[in-house]
Amino acid sequence: MDSHRTPDPQGPGTATGDVAHLMVRCLEAEGVEYVFGIPGEENIRFVDALNDSGVRYILVRHEQGASFMAEIYGRLTGRAGVCSATLGPGAINLLLGTADAMTNSTPLVALAAQGSLSRVHKESHQVIDMVSMFAPVTQWAARVQSPEAVPEMMRKAFKTAQSERPGAVFLAVPEDIEGSHFKTPLRPLQVDTVHADAPSPSQIARAAEALATARRPVVLAGHGAARAGASAALVRFAERLNVPVATTFHGKGVFPDDHPKALGAVGFMRHDYSNFGFDAADTLVCVGYEIQEFDPVKINPNGDKRIVHLHRFPAEVDAHYPVTVGIESDLSQALDALAAAVPNSFDYEPGAGERIQALLAEELDYGRSSDACPLVPQRVVADVRAALDREDIVLADTGAGKMWMARLYPAYSADTCLVSNGLSTMGFALPGAIAAKLARPERRVLAMMGDGSFLMNSQELETAVRERIPLVVLVLVDEEYGLITWKMELELERHSHTHFTNPDFVAYAESFGARGYRIKAASDLLPVLRRALDDDGVSVIACPVDYSENLRLTDRLGELHGPF
Repeated sequence: MDSHRTPDPQGPGTATGDVAHLMVRCLEAEGVEYVFGIPGEENIRFVDALNDSGVRYILVRHEQGASFMAEIYGRLTGRAGVCSATLGPGAINLLLGTADAMTNSTPLVALAAQGSLSRVHKESHQVIDMVSMFAPVTQWAARVQSPEAVPEMMRKAFKTAQSERPGAVFLAVPEDIEGSHFKTPLRPLQVDTVHADAPSPSQIARAAEALATARRPVVLAGHGAARAGASAALVRFAERLNVPVATTFHGKGVFPDDHPKALGAVGFMRHDYSNFGFDAADTLVCVGYEIQEFDPVKINPNGDKRIVHLHRFPAEVDAHYPVTVGIESDLSQALDALAAAVPNSFDYEPGAGERIQALLAEELDYGRSSDACPLVPQRVVADVRAALDREDIVLADTGAGKMWMARLYPAYSADTCLVSNGLSTMGFALPGAIAAKLARPERRVLAMMGDGSFLMNSQELETAVRERIPLVVLVLVDEEYGLITWKMELELERHSHTHFTNPDFVAYAESFGARGYRIKAASDLLPVLRRALDDDGVSVIACPVDYSENLRLTDRLGELHGPF
């Protein structure tokens, strides 16, 4: 464990000092608990200054892992996660998780060192134009030009990252600025909190008029509804008006999947059960929905459905998302006001969504009854659901496993089944699980990854073991990039260049000081999951999976006829 020196006398209330300590005081003023990163020669003073603070530095094994940790921490807390790197290659490694956070509407602040101001204008060792590199994947990217700019730029970074629509921000700190001292009074700026507005009465009236003439409206709840904590209001709205509710993959759990009005999640590559719930709909009430989550052409192919858009910001323009009425406000207030303004409920049969729920339940039942090994993915999903409590967190990494989890895994609370569906990045789940456990220490955390995505950031096992962060990694082993094989077979009726070999995952886990388990029969998985989740350590479970079920699923969905 790193030793901590006596706190620097240049504390939060002092007016003079050095930029490194000033930056740390700014982080403390923002309520930052963790900085994820790797130090470099150009930011050693900043990293050292963290030792005098209440901010915990989490040393990672790859800067990409740091950016994913910051992203998931921001997603679960609503406060910007912070990642840090040195200049050049270290900063470049932060780029992927930063872009992932941006496309997933997640607050993140990335800090990177830079060469001194005296050399950034010319060809110089390890110096590249990082601001230009980060600008396309952030809401704001800038370079600190003077010590006096630090309080304003740090406050602007967090305010920009955390405001709706949240996203990523990048700051480059030249090494001569980071190491400089100042004598003029410089302190963190006061943190201002912006409260969501009440909905416009005139827009509520317009939306109520649009709904009054609707015959079969359907609600689609997205990531913004989860961020806004709108679950209770969604349930009230659905029950008051008797309308069914679907979610995006990012919105999973914001409307409980065991509610009789639940249609499940939309976002699968083909026409899934939940899509049939939209086929006969004439009006869509989209709550916190963002187009990068899910292409609206799949539920509004002719662009002829009326759309009531409820969010904190205007909708993106899309031919298949023609907004009839937009309401920009606090989502819970908007839902309650709209429900009160519509005079009658809708004439849906009792238990709307129950047929879709029954079809999903049939797949899970099929999984539970299958003793095949390698395991069918339905068995994996069923056992993961049985092993986790309602509020526990599973992160489903990008790949075939994500598709099975996102469509089939029942979620009952927002942010309990996490995927990346903006950038759909591979390799986020293990570093993300570390951050999830730090953000929600009272919950058990499972990272579910394919063998392809696991080896992209598996070095973060060492971080979890060293930092004593208990979590479980379930590795689905099929020795191929299964989702790409699936897509190739669907589109080309053949596949190539998707197969690889693996190390011994049990020995690999144990070499990091984690526990390793190998599933040898279908009946092994659930007890091993329960044992690992109850253990106060880091575990890796290698589970063979049979993805021949992938094509059977898409064939079966292609034979279905709706509407439901």
